[in-house]
Amino acid sequence: MKSRVFSATRASGRLHLGNYLGAVKGYLALQERSDLECVFMAVDLHTITTPYDAKTLPQASREIIIDYLAAGLDPERVVVTLQSLVSEHSELAFLFSSVVSIARMQHLPTFKDKVKQHPNHVTMALLNYPLLMAADILVYKAGLVPVGIDQEPHLEVAREIARKMNELYGMDFPEPQRFATRGEYVPSLAGAGKMSKSVEGSYINLTDDLATIKKRLAGAPTDSGRGETIPTQGGVANLLKFVELIQGADRRAEYEASYQGAGLRYGDLKNELAAAIFAELAPIQERRRTFEADPKKLEEIIQTGATKARAIASITLKEVKTKMGLG
Repeated sequence: MKSRVFSATRASGRLHLGNYLGAVKGYLALQERSDLECVFMAVDLHTITTPYDAKTLPQASREIIIDYLAAGLDPERVVVTLQSLVSEHSELAFLFSSVVSIARMQHLPTFKDKVKQHPNHVTMALLNYPLLMAADILVYKAGLVPVGIDQEPHLEVAREIARKMNELYGMDFPEPQRFATRGEYVPSLAGAGKMSKSVEGSYINLTDDLATIKKRLAGAPTDSGRGETIPTQGGVANLLKFVELIQGADRRAEYEASYQGAGLRYGDLKNELAAAIFAELAPIQERRRTFEADPKKLEEIIQTGATKARAIASITLKEVKTKMGLG
């Protein structure tokens, strides 16, 4: 039996370069492995745990799926669909809530952060976010989860739930492990933190043209371009990280040698980097236009993916309910 992989993206609209380098490129590598069965989703249920627009959510969810497909995910080889179309996720999350305390959820640092961000929207859905994430993963009995290090606290909850369900009810849930991708941490163009859509000047969209990419990179902070020690944080360090992710470690080493030698010309670096980024994004943009032009085909892919996902998830849910004495 193949090992399963689950990963997903909140349905907040189109993906940016950080999502692509940090997650989707990892998905593409996993897709090539014959020993794995992969499920990738736009998790629209997670989106409603914080304030959102119900009118734009359906399209925002589909934008994620389009970007997945445009990047190269093949619906013939992996499952690609929307979380809310697979009701087993929600039902399993409720069953999991019977083995997790409120205190455990309240002590999670991610919950505390969200409470600060949305003090007037502290709902049960927000509190139970990690339960739903655990259900997302364990309903497929997935052992590998390609997510960033910031999701490790949630994965630990999923492992705790797996252990409790195995001990209490004789389930055989794996304890899911984080799969680190090469670009798991993609820095912000603004000089601090991760690339994020919520921080203006931080990101490059997958749909940006060359001129826009150059403009975004032009705003990235730099220094004099020369020094004995290569910066390890801030704008210059982030630019060098982008060079490594897009152009490779050898090109980064050449720039570092210039920095410690005659000096680094940031205008040249940014223009070359912009061209390299656009060269990688251009084929994705072309495929994106194909899917945008055929919404009927897109819906067929989403619905077929949901059917495939439910075929797996329903077996797990039935097993859980039977062993918990339900039904």
